[in-house]
Amino acid sequence: MTKRVTIKSIAQDLGISHMTVSRALSDHPNVHKDKREAIKARARELGYVPNAAAKAMRGDGTKIVGLLLPNITNEFYARFANAMALACEANSLHLIIHLTNDDSALERQALERLREVQAMAVLMVPTPATSPHEQPSASGLNVIQLVRQRAIDGTSGTVLIDDHKAIHDAVVHLAQQGHRAIGFIGANNNLSSGKQRLAAFRAGLTTTGLSEDAALVHTGSPSFEMGRSCFGKLLKGKSATALVCGGVEISNGALSALMEHGPGSAKQLAFIGYGDPSYYRWLAGGISTIRLPIDALAQEAMALLQPNGDAAKGSGLRKLNAELVLRGP
Repeated sequence: MTKRVTIKSIAQDLGISHMTVSRALSDHPNVHKDKREAIKARARELGYVPNAAAKAMRGDGTKIVGLLLPNITNEFYARFANAMALACEANSLHLIIHLTNDDSALERQALERLREVQAMAVLMVPTPATSPHEQPSASGLNVIQLVRQRAIDGTSGTVLIDDHKAIHDAVVHLAQQGHRAIGFIGANNNLSSGKQRLAAFRAGLTTTGLSEDAALVHTGSPSFEMGRSCFGKLLKGKSATALVCGGVEISNGALSALMEHGPGSAKQLAFIGYGDPSYYRWLAGGISTIRLPIDALAQEAMALLQPNGDAAKGSGLRKLNAELVLRGP
């Protein structure tokens, strides 16, 4: 087993005091520049890696950022994780990703591990609340919530997607195309985002003078299979002529079921998805959808991480607009 290289072992190798080595590695001005560079070069040769925990105890900070996501099979989360990783690299931060599968036990475990490494902050898509008073154990962590909101101690910033207008306008567009029976598939009220998207759909119905048909509205725990299953229920009802989706995986699941019927099927519905995977641009002449501002979301999250950002001032709420994209004939 290779012995860990430490400041003391570097000092012994160079025949100097460990305090001199420590000061050199932290760019202390009391060590001459040439000597600092020589010590750093030797440390690199020996394979020295700074001890993050020791740095944190000295008050230097670990520069570790945690990212808690439900999964990365969802293209939205995968693309956000990639954008956030690039942003962290550009700002000399270390990103640690934990997947919660929307499970509160896994969420608590991830937060505990981030506390153990003394992360400077955690960006998290909170799991659904199982009770009104349940809070994730985020004590000691600087929390920035993403996409969804929950009551979480330590929250200093929140970045949300404002998709109300885009969903509302999707319903209005379909009504203007002559559709009177418009379906909706979205997340349930356990998620703040699910509650808000359903409200936007209902606002669109109100604007167009349409009445809500409970048989055309399906909500549940969001997933690909849930989207497929709820689409099947819509088909059995035989009354819906159009569909608006309120979630990325929900949209992909519903679309896969729709495509199985083929473009000439009598049960083909006018479809407006949620999220904008690359294949939406060419599939079936182009899939209309609600596009999400993924790169901007990562940029705003990074801005909240900055020491002098809005989060540090207690005003860290950012809302980014989604966009209705109409394609096809």
